[in-house]
Amino acid sequence: MKRKIAIVAGGYSSEWQVSMRSAQGIYSFLPKDRYDLCIVTIIGQQWTARPSEDEEYSIDKNDFSYINQEGKRIHFDFAYITIHGTPGENGLLQGYFEMINMPYSCCGVLPAAITFNKFTCNHYLQGFGINIARSILLRKQETIENERIINEIGLPCFIKTNVGGSSFGVTKVKHADDIQHAIQHAFNEGGEVIIESMLVGTELTCGAYKTTDKSVAFPITEVVTGNEFFDYDAKYNGQVDEITPARIPNEIAEQIQQLTLKIYDILACKGIIRVDYILSADNIIHLLEVNTTPGMTATSFIPQQVKAAGLEIGEVLHEIIENELSKHNTTL
Repeated sequence: MKRKIAIVAGGYSSEWQVSMRSAQGIYSFLPKDRYDLCIVTIIGQQWTARPSEDEEYSIDKNDFSYINQEGKRIHFDFAYITIHGTPGENGLLQGYFEMINMPYSCCGVLPAAITFNKFTCNHYLQGFGINIARSILLRKQETIENERIINEIGLPCFIKTNVGGSSFGVTKVKHADDIQHAIQHAFNEGGEVIIESMLVGTELTCGAYKTTDKSVAFPITEVVTGNEFFDYDAKYNGQVDEITPARIPNEIAEQIQQLTLKIYDILACKGIIRVDYILSADNIIHLLEVNTTPGMTATSFIPQQVKAAGLEIGEVLHEIIENELSKHNTTL
């Protein structure tokens, strides 16, 4: 009998539409001869199972099941989380699945909570010798003078939400007159804002995953855009060149791959992660952020990197699912 896999998408943030595209990508990647797939959307309080285009059922949150049109209660064997943002990337959904004893794809509650908070994550990793940009954290109701930002961070700088992604709420600020508007724009996406120094160099991203018996760091992608930065249009509307493998020396590529695997272990990650970096002109590697539920559309970085590694994305996802199910079964 095929295992029933819930591909969990949606969420409460501006990233929900990106999440839906990732869900379609994962649905297309996973082998249908091995799994019975169902996309489950979480939009506000509406949790909905869609096992086919013409079926839609409410999820029972007591055990993450649903009753189909024949009156049969359907239970899932595994949840593949592809929500970018809350509640799927910050530990809330992971905590729910832990409570109902449902195995799932990505890292656990604490790693999810840490990585979702960019300021906390980067400063935590700085304690392990990893280079990061200078930054200031600003919480709701707090104010900051432009002069302090200019003195401590400098211009240009980036002002962005601390608890979101997909470049929503991000502004590259060049002039002091634009600082306060950029802060408010970032606060529209969440209750915390990062004001971060601009790192100059080559933008790179590296995916990785681990199972019980293997560690895999994918070939690195170089991100080149004519936009001011890697913004929403660059990410999702084609205004970017994504070069895999990146045009960097082999020894630097190996350093970045090993650093990605080190970060994976420090944070106790699971499943696939993606870590973004800036490589300076003097080959100093700076961490930008860690993404524990990376985009999974057909054109996203991870599928590109998997292909460049000579692997098949469906097999990689199969390995991750079976590895987690195996670990889950041994603890029952």
